[in-house]
Amino acid sequence: MTKFGLLGGIILLFVFTAGAQMHPTYSFSLASPQPANAPSSAGEPLPLEVMPNASVAPVSFVPGGDFGWPGGAYSSSSPEPAEPPQGVQGVFQNYYWQAYVGYTYVRFFEIPGTQVNTNGFNFSVQYYLKNWLAADGEFVATFGSQFGSTADYLMGLGGLRIRKAGPRGLEIWAHVLGGGSHYTPQTSYGNQHSVAYEVGGGVDIDAHHHRMAYRVSVDAAGTNYFNTYQVSPKVSAGVVFKF
Repeated sequence: MTKFGLLGGIILLFVFTAGAQMHPTYSFSLASPQPANAPSSAGEPLPLEVMPNASVAPVSFVPGGDFGWPGGAYSSSSPEPAEPPQGVQGVFQNYYWQAYVGYTYVRFFEIPGTQVNTNGFNFSVQYYLKNWLAADGEFVATFGSQFGSTADYLMGLGGLRIRKAGPRGLEIWAHVLGGGSHYTPQTSYGNQHSVAYEVGGGVDIDAHHHRMAYRVSVDAAGTNYFNTYQVSPKVSAGVVFKF
């Protein structure tokens, strides 16, 4: 019996040793790597340790590499940053209202052979119903001299305006307005009131402050005084406030 017991113990020891060689235990440590054949002091597999604040570089595919991958290789370097987006032309900032005030010159063609130079101011307000279309209202008051008296040329108009974005922050626009006009002094030619219209356009130039711009405009002002028709040139320059 003793011989059979000893023989059985040898066989069990052989089987245990062979099983351990066929299924070895592997362990990894990111903190302190050790050789593969280094024994553990406690005879147990080393735990997997994760170092705090550790970062892993992203892996990217590099075409044409020579690391054994067909057609390319993998690299752990960070990808190149994307180029910044280019500026977009043709977009307006979302300001619905514009208010304009500026100097205005009108050369009033009173009757054939008689013209009156008038200077004054122009006030207008625009409300944009769409990004490119606005309701436009305008008041013009200019003053001159005729027959030794002060000449007043007034217009109140309303209509529509369209605009288009241009290069370097320019805003190009055109408008068509209709309304009424008043002219003094009373003359022997007749009436002091007339139906009026205005057709023209201009350009707004952005100032350093985004809520302000400089405006230059040229218009043709049409009236019907003294049983004749007048088409008078009008030029204005001033400041636009956006809100």
